Amino acid sequence: MSDASAPRPTGHSDQEKSSARDLPGLAAFAAMGTTIASCIAVGVVLGLYADHLWHSGPAGLLIGIVLGTVAAVASVVKLVRRFL
Repeated sequence: MSDASAPRPTGHSDQEKSSARDLPGLAAFAAMGTTIASCIAVGVVLGLYADHLWHSGPAGLLIGIVLGTVAAVASVVKLVRRFL
């Protein structure tokens, strides 16, 4: 007979430890994705605003996309350098 009040091993302790250990890495990937999306979104919005303000057609949008992409790459490189 076994004692019902004795604690039973769950068998998930290794899995719980690895997920807790991987959390900073997952948070860094989430930060990278958010950074990329926000940089490009800001570039697009500013480009559309410049087009509306100066009646310049798609030129402002294209410049905004390029500048947003450059800002996103620079930000991601800065985030990745922490891990190298």
